[in-house]
Amino acid sequence: MSLPKVSSNPHIRSAATTQLIMLTVILALMPAFGYGIYNFGIRALFVCIVCVATAVLSEVAFALITKKKIRVDDLSACVTGLLLALNLPVSIPLWQAALGSVFAIIVVKELFGGLGKNFMNPALGARCFLLISFPVAMTNFDTDCFTGATPLALLKAGEAVNVKNMILGSIPGTIGETSMIAILIGAIIMLLCGVIDLKIPASYILTFVVFLILFGGRGFDPAFIAAHLAGGGLMLGAFFMATDYVTRPTSAKGQIVFGIFLGILTGIFRIFGPSAEGVSYAIIFGNCLVPLIDKFTVPVPFGINPSEFRKGGKK
Repeated sequence: MSLPKVSSNPHIRSAATTQLIMLTVILALMPAFGYGIYNFGIRALFVCIVCVATAVLSEVAFALITKKKIRVDDLSACVTGLLLALNLPVSIPLWQAALGSVFAIIVVKELFGGLGKNFMNPALGARCFLLISFPVAMTNFDTDCFTGATPLALLKAGEAVNVKNMILGSIPGTIGETSMIAILIGAIIMLLCGVIDLKIPASYILTFVVFLILFGGRGFDPAFIAAHLAGGGLMLGAFFMATDYVTRPTSAKGQIVFGIFLGILTGIFRIFGPSAEGVSYAIIFGNCLVPLIDKFTVPVPFGINPSEFRKGGKK
């Protein structure tokens, strides 16, 4: 009698697929997407269409050139394009938005092996690329509806801001970051569907709040804290990009350490740095440190010497 073939552990079975997870993320982004169009007008829709279409076409083109299987049906390129668009100002030239999508898919994702191999979040990598390449276009938030500096820039300059408008979203900013309510609705959708949990977002946000209280120069000022939470890309980054399956730590302990690191780094960038923001750079720096975080936080298998395991040994 032949024995059944058993693969190596872990033996995990799940109904979730990459396509289903990505579809859930797209659904969760719809409140921020919809409010972005309401807030900034039809051009916001054009930016989103250009980013998503370019991301999909870039993935198809790369697969054809390298003779690999075309995998756009997993919807990961759509998510990358949409996330990038929501992190862009509505006034950005469309060709720059398209270039960002090409960079996200080709350079950050495909050149490192495709989905599951990229070392940083593709949408944030592309956003930082555009910030460095086209700083004027990426920091121009003047539109027919809004003119002047963003609330975070005003806050950094010591001026008063309208916290209520920041929470609702009636402020200048990138297409998808302005409405804290819309982002939280999307976050709740992902939490209820089991796509993410609160380990990274909660540790990130709580650490950032503690940092503000200790080093923000205002002590425990609820209005100041609320303005920082509602302004910029903190909520969008904490729930939609820091939780990226590929670029986050694998263990529960590692994810908490990761969130704490992001909170501290975002606080340093916002309070002590020249820019009023810092979420994108904080998450990218965090992504680069994930292998190190995993090395010291992944549970040691039973029967393995911990010191040897950390060094990569087998005994």
